[in-house]
Amino acid sequence: MKRIILTTALTFIACLGAFAQRFAYVDSEYILKHIPDYTSAQKQLSAQSQQWQKEADAKFQEIDRLYKAYQADQVLMTPEMKKRREAEIVGKEKAAKDFQRLKFGPDGELTQKSNTLIKPIQDRVSKAVQAVAESENLDMIFDKNSEVMMLYANPRYDKSAAVITRLGLKPGTFAQ
Repeated sequence: MKRIILTTALTFIACLGAFAQRFAYVDSEYILKHIPDYTSAQKQLSAQSQQWQKEADAKFQEIDRLYKAYQADQVLMTPEMKKRREAEIVGKEKAAKDFQRLKFGPDGELTQKSNTLIKPIQDRVSKAVQAVAESENLDMIFDKNSEVMMLYANPRYDKSAAVITRLGLKPGTFAQ
């Protein structure tokens, strides 16, 4: 009898422990598609990136043109002229690579601009996620699009719409 009561008590405690934590997930990509500021920032970053890429491509095309001209004229040049032209080509190539690094590198202008435009939006979403978690007594919320692999997720635990609503937007109405 003692054994049955102990087994029942342990089973009951194990069941309570299993239901103690509440999990949910959000789809950050879906949420961000609803935010007009995010869509605007993405367009702005894309336009700036394309402009800088055109500038970088033009620089490398100029280097390619100079190199081909150098190869064609190489036979007629003196050693001093060759060195000068090679130095000019190398200098322009270094300048083009520096331009690329300055604009697109890890600490480049594009990264900095992205941080200034998108970080405030991400902070707003983060605060909304936290508010949803607190209001619904959730212990953890996963991001469906992050590195956490989710093989299956029951749609009833998707709190993306709640976060969008908390941000003052309408779920299903994407920003243009």
